[in-house]
Amino acid sequence: MNLKSLAFATVAALSSASIAHAATPNPAPKGVKNIVLVHGGFVDGSGWQKVYNRLKQDGYQVSIVQNPTTSLADDVAFTKRVIAQQDGPVVLVGHSYGGVVISEAGTDPKVERLVYIAAFAPDAGESVQSLIANPPPGASVPPILPPQDGFLFLDRSKFAASFAADVPADEAEFMAASQVPWGVEALAGKVSVPAWKAKPSWYLVATDDHMIPPPAQQMMAKRAGATVAETKGSHAIYVSKPEAVVRIIEQAAQGKK
Repeated sequence: MNLKSLAFATVAALSSASIAHAATPNPAPKGVKNIVLVHGGFVDGSGWQKVYNRLKQDGYQVSIVQNPTTSLADDVAFTKRVIAQQDGPVVLVGHSYGGVVISEAGTDPKVERLVYIAAFAPDAGESVQSLIANPPPGASVPPILPPQDGFLFLDRSKFAASFAADVPADEAEFMAASQVPWGVEALAGKVSVPAWKAKPSWYLVATDDHMIPPPAQQMMAKRAGATVAETKGSHAIYVSKPEAVVRIIEQAAQGKK
């Protein structure tokens, strides 16, 4: 075989190998394969991208809810639509205010397990508003500005320090500039029957959180009987430490305590 023929043969072999590799599906994950991710206030679902990519690489079917964050009722309705689209049991994941949403929407029969990521986990009759009403002495107070036309924003100059202290500065600046208005009605939305009372839950505590004090996270996790993990990270831990978030989600999907 001359050099030209050898080159053609090598290229053909590499191309065939690439095609075969691309056609090979990810191995089916153990346990629950459908993951539904719910974002919190002031942000949208795009922040889940790194978590989404890692879960997809591991073979999970991942869906992201784009909540309007106008009211708890609206956000639960949006979440339930996504749950209804799944072809089997679901692990429902919520960050921050998204924990309120999954506590209410998680009673859906398709939802088998809940995962809270630095999130509120309210009991019956509780809301974000009631849970943040009396912060413990010395706790960080989120820089929430007075409502405008029924919606809330964080002070852009304080966004990084309070919400995303361990996120790269340019990314945190963009998050601050692209805030999603958070409805006062959503803040005040009360949970009726919290799903965590009937379904197993997991909770990731962000130990450097300046939005939800870590002791408050630990209290809610304990009250819910959740399997708890702790990771050093800001409130935006789902952006800054996606590997830790994926770890606890997959732990829940596999039913590991």
